[in-house]
Amino acid sequence: MPAHQALPDARPHPWLPGPPSPLWRAWAVLPGLVLGLSLLASPARADEFTELRVLLARGEAATALPRLEKAAAAAPRDAQLRFLLGVALMDLQRDEAALAHFSSMAQDYPELPDPYNNIALLQARAGRLEAARQALETALRNDPSHRAARLNLGQVHLMLAVQAWELAAAVGPLDAALLRRLEVVRALLLTGPAAPPAVGR
Repeated sequence: MPAHQALPDARPHPWLPGPPSPLWRAWAVLPGLVLGLSLLASPARADEFTELRVLLARGEAATALPRLEKAAAAAPRDAQLRFLLGVALMDLQRDEAALAHFSSMAQDYPELPDPYNNIALLQARAGRLEAARQALETALRNDPSHRAARLNLGQVHLMLAVQAWELAAAVGPLDAALLRRLEVVRALLLTGPAAPPAVGR
């Protein structure tokens, strides 16, 4: 199975309160080491994994979650199931639980980019932009070709720029050129990408 293969509908998630500016979640089947782990799964488990991916792609996270919890408890070393469990938590807006889950995955599989990409999304949704930037840079050190992380890093840099300019404006007036730049970047963040990018290579 190709590395970073996207699931059927890689949906954007709002990442900050107020007008949404999307970051892109990793909908990936994990590559490398994790692919090796998945090859150990029985055909029945592979079928269940496919069913659970389809449920999440359809937006049926509430249905998928109890099944994922049960499956992950029965196969705690199955990183693919663990990853999908984190995605379900994200879809249900259980952000603190999802952050703890992906942080645990990042500790167990520090070489993989996708948990860090989703950590970044969760940090950004909570307004912790610097933590989001650091997580995305880690994802890209692990895989410089990870497209979702690259796009998300651009979004975070734009938001950090707006944050810095707004702080500067709070202590003194900005010149007309910088004000125009600030308005343009705000408009870009409000608009977001025109369509979801493909996740991965």
